[in-house]
Amino acid sequence: MTTGQLRLDESPAAPRRMAVKVPEVTMYFWIVKVLTTGMGETTSDFLAHLMDPVIAVGIAGSGLVIALVAQFRSRSYVAWLYWTAVVLVSVFGTMAADVLHVGFGIPYVVSTVFFAVALAAVFVVWYATEKTLAIHSITTFRRELWYWLAVVTTFALGTAAGDLTATTLHLGYLGSGVAFAVLIALPPLARRWLGLNAVFAFWFAYVVTRPLGASFADWMGVPAGRGGLDLGTGPVSLALLVVILAFVGYLSVTRKDVPRPGAE
Repeated sequence: MTTGQLRLDESPAAPRRMAVKVPEVTMYFWIVKVLTTGMGETTSDFLAHLMDPVIAVGIAGSGLVIALVAQFRSRSYVAWLYWTAVVLVSVFGTMAADVLHVGFGIPYVVSTVFFAVALAAVFVVWYATEKTLAIHSITTFRRELWYWLAVVTTFALGTAAGDLTATTLHLGYLGSGVAFAVLIALPPLARRWLGLNAVFAFWFAYVVTRPLGASFADWMGVPAGRGGLDLGTGPVSLALLVVILAFVGYLSVTRKDVPRPGAE
């Protein structure tokens, strides 16, 4: 799942009206992505217990809109803008999935299937209109819209899937985290040994990062009676935020994840 591999599936005729708006797919990308998923999970839970869930959803939604507007207005990839949007997508996506279960009583298996179908529909229509799903083809406003719609849907799907394995399938949060850690290792192995399509491998891993990070974050935050370490969702969220800020600050200074123009 390297940068060059992802570009193999990019349409050579794709219009390049602006610089690529997403980071290079490096080790740093996956580390920060997993950290944001964990923070989104615990922050969502923390806010839901701190205030009325409706207000919490409104705050998260408003923050997400502001972050996405800033991201869309930027003409190139900016680390702190991009990852701020991802963090808020994580918080809002978690809340969206939780609302279906807690607010409407929809079983996790149903919400998981629903979001899986929704994500498949996003990818089908995205590919039908743009002829590529490669993230390094995000060089137009329309493609960026599709990209963020897919990102939001992956977070909702990952949240539902993680809760499904942890509660409905009774694996617990730690067991779920281990299971998804094994699952996320499959795409690069299949890419290396079986020739798995690079774009499919990327998006498969992208979806799995959500329940992976969330499961371990929940395990650290929830009470011992629920199989956790009882560190508290607030402290866990704060600790993850500090680590995320450190990584994003490092990337902003070193620019190690800035897409290289013309690189193959």
